[in-house]
Amino acid sequence: MPSSSPLTGLERLAIAAIILTWGLNNAAAKVATAALPPMLVGGLRFALALVFLAAFVRPPFPAPRRLLLIVLLSGPIHFGVLYAAFGLAQSLSPLVVATQLWIPFTALAAWAMLGETMRPAAVLGLAVAFAGVVWMSLDPGATAELPAIGLGAISSVSWAIATVLVRQTPGVQPLKMQGLTAIVAAPTLLAASFAFEPDVVARAQAAPTVAWLCVAFAGLVSTIGASALLFWLVRRREPGRVTPYFLLTPLVSCSIGVAFMGDRLSPQLVIGAAATMVGVALVALTEKRAVAVAGEAT
Repeated sequence: MPSSSPLTGLERLAIAAIILTWGLNNAAAKVATAALPPMLVGGLRFALALVFLAAFVRPPFPAPRRLLLIVLLSGPIHFGVLYAAFGLAQSLSPLVVATQLWIPFTALAAWAMLGETMRPAAVLGLAVAFAGVVWMSLDPGATAELPAIGLGAISSVSWAIATVLVRQTPGVQPLKMQGLTAIVAAPTLLAASFAFEPDVVARAQAAPTVAWLCVAFAGLVSTIGASALLFWLVRRREPGRVTPYFLLTPLVSCSIGVAFMGDRLSPQLVIGAAATMVGVALVALTEKRAVAVAGEAT
């Protein structure tokens, strides 16, 4: 299918399903980590996903050392820190917005690691995104959210570096990468949970059914279902054609936070969040345009 042709109805439906799934998954992570130890949630998520992803993990394994680094960064490090952030967060919205910094962090990492050019529009977007997070964090009502926002930013750095390393490791299919990540992340996070988190067994026994349903949603619907849809999309279209739509994910999460989870958005929080998302969108769309121009030139 020509990449320049309009998106089909089925493709638009797949994009909407991914946005809704990822938006719901952020809320599910907040609910799960309120009842269960955060690293336990991450470990169980990947253990459940591994049941279905193990079949995709087959040789060859190109650049094994780099592959291991990717798996560590995108698995136990990223999700361990991210779930810790969800466990600390009192409100869902500021954290979800902060995690979108992975997009400008990826542009920075590509510039530092691959020597890619940072276009002026991308630099502007990066500055606006970071300024938005700072402005949002300085809101007096968001003081309690600073540890969660900081951990969310750290998890974004980990994910960004892993994303750039994936570009240097061709030949690994997405579901295979997901399976490798689950193989490493599940035992690592479970071991870390029992080693460092208190009252793991007691909290697991006392957790309500909704917390376990949220873990299952993350392991099955988000990790497997949404990833499979995304893999199907990028096989039909260039990634830059579909990924900008996923910037709508925070809107879904924030709407859930405000409507059902008691999030209160002050004007300063709203302005900071809006500035962050504008900056992130500018970086993402500049990246999309750069890829399109490079493709036309080859």
